Amino acid sequence: MRKKILIAAGAAVAALLLAACSNDEPGTSPAPTTSGGPAAEEPVLLGLITKFPVDFYDTMVDAAKAWDEAEPGAEVIYAQGESGTDDEGEIAAIQSMVTQGVKAIAITPTSPAVQDELQKAVDAGIKVILIDNDIPDWSGKTSVVATDNLAGGELAGQWFVDNVPAGAKVAILQGVLGNPSLDARVDGFLDAVGDHVTVVATTPTDCDQTKGLNAGQDILTANPELDAIYAACGPPLIGALEAVKSAGLTDLITVGFDASPDEIAGIAAGTQSASVAQFPDKMGSMGMQAAFDAAMGNSVEANIDTGTDMVTKDNVADYQ
Repeated sequence: MRKKILIAAGAAVAALLLAACSNDEPGTSPAPTTSGGPAAEEPVLLGLITKFPVDFYDTMVDAAKAWDEAEPGAEVIYAQGESGTDDEGEIAAIQSMVTQGVKAIAITPTSPAVQDELQKAVDAGIKVILIDNDIPDWSGKTSVVATDNLAGGELAGQWFVDNVPAGAKVAILQGVLGNPSLDARVDGFLDAVGDHVTVVATTPTDCDQTKGLNAGQDILTANPELDAIYAACGPPLIGALEAVKSAGLTDLITVGFDASPDEIAGIAAGTQSASVAQFPDKMGSMGMQAAFDAAMGNSVEANIDTGTDMVTKDNVADYQ
């Protein structure tokens, strides 16, 4: 593990100031030093736990590592689950980080099932920052650093109102049912689209690409006149696009949520219509800054919005 030591850059200046005070105020003297020179200050140990290895979370981790490299006062340790529903993996990671002595944990929670273990960490004096997903009814968190998912869903819904004919038949690929952030993306979409379209199917996918493929095949079989698909996360839409391609439905409108590299490539190639962009790099860097501030006893905002944008063929070059 990389070891970072915070050495006071102004140590020599501080020593001179102490000497000056000694000259001005008889009876005072500089603090004693050891033969090894000024004492070094250990970095604050922080933890980052992400759900599973996909581009979105890889980008987040890379940004956290860049933040860590630039912040000599902190050292970050990392853990990751195996899937978007790997509650047990995250719980084990929380326990491990508590044992290792972290002062704050930043985590993208898989579900409210990890709340009890996070509360144990808080009870032990560890600050908790939730990234990407909230646990709405839990008061133990210090801050939520995330996309405003309801607003992101509304952004997608408004795009449908502006770009999809009234009465169009739409299928929704949900994320992980019961996950507040993913549910909000669907709720926001439905609020914004209103009665402009007809929703003919809603299918949970656990944000899994293979499940998205299977759902896409089933939906297209049951609804041969389908006009559009909206997905609450990127991987299942990528899977569904395989079904769309196999069915030869080149005019089907497809909108995702994440603007992952695969989605960006699809939009650029014309095989995907649009996606709601999140900014996982901001979540990584801003999440670790919030964790560091909380660990240091500094004030941290309860909600930190990392922003959204609608990516289409008109602006996709800005995201490539």
